[in-house]
Amino acid sequence: MISKQLQRELSQFKQYIFFERGLSENSVAAYSQDTERFAEFLMTKEMTTFSRAQTEDVTAFLRTLEECGLTVKSRTRYLSSLRGLTKFLAATGIMTDDICALIDMPKIMRDLPDALSAEEMQLLLEQPDTSTLAGIRNRAILETLYACGLRVSELCGLRQRDILREHEIVRVFGKGSKERIVPIGISALVWLAKYQSEVRPKFAQQSVPNDDIVFLNQRGGKLTRMAIWNFVTDAARSAKIDKEIHPHTFRHSFATHLVEGGADLRAVQEMLGHADISTTQIYTHIDRDYIKEVHRTFHPRG
Repeated sequence: MISKQLQRELSQFKQYIFFERGLSENSVAAYSQDTERFAEFLMTKEMTTFSRAQTEDVTAFLRTLEECGLTVKSRTRYLSSLRGLTKFLAATGIMTDDICALIDMPKIMRDLPDALSAEEMQLLLEQPDTSTLAGIRNRAILETLYACGLRVSELCGLRQRDILREHEIVRVFGKGSKERIVPIGISALVWLAKYQSEVRPKFAQQSVPNDDIVFLNQRGGKLTRMAIWNFVTDAARSAKIDKEIHPHTFRHSFATHLVEGGADLRAVQEMLGHADISTTQIYTHIDRDYIKEVHRTFHPRG
């Protein structure tokens, strides 16, 4: 059980990240879960307020997480949440110092994301049965995911007014409600137009309010992330591609194909909506692998 003082301090932090920093509900929930667990840890040390915590308490908490079997990636996420909390508490005067400021993030070896080849992607895009209304919608969904490199949550929230057809761009609201502009290719625009003219009006006739959302279910409601996950896995199964494929695969493939084609990394960063280019730089490793494969294939002594 967390003390009332700790609860008040956590509540203030939660309101700050939601209302002032504009983080999404999912991000707020993740921050809250991590910081509450730290508060529970402090309670075991008979600390009823964050103001009594020291840097040593944070490192002890991280050691406890390690002993419980949490991976480096998970512990890094906890430390990131705690950094946000202690920075806020120091700024508001609840803490005299930011006790996480001198704690280094653990080094994470990033796995290269799975990406499809251009041929595999084409095969996957062709799987929906476009003789049906749902099939036309699903083809438009897959084309848009690949054309714009969207997160599945961004696709679910896409509104009709965000598709600027005459400029061939899409306005996307990503993490923290940050807006970015992403080009969209002709193929995706063609399937979007077909869906919007032939399918969406029929789905929208239902009584469920859809608030201008582009992609609707057959009852006229907003599609869920799980529904899109199911469309993607069904298409992958039909295509018989022997790789683990999920909605994020389209985003990875989008970035990989751009980098392999010679796109500037800063431009790819903007299109993906990465706050830090170091997140985008993972795709340079894919590019190096591609270059080495080209060398092996075509060089006389490769």
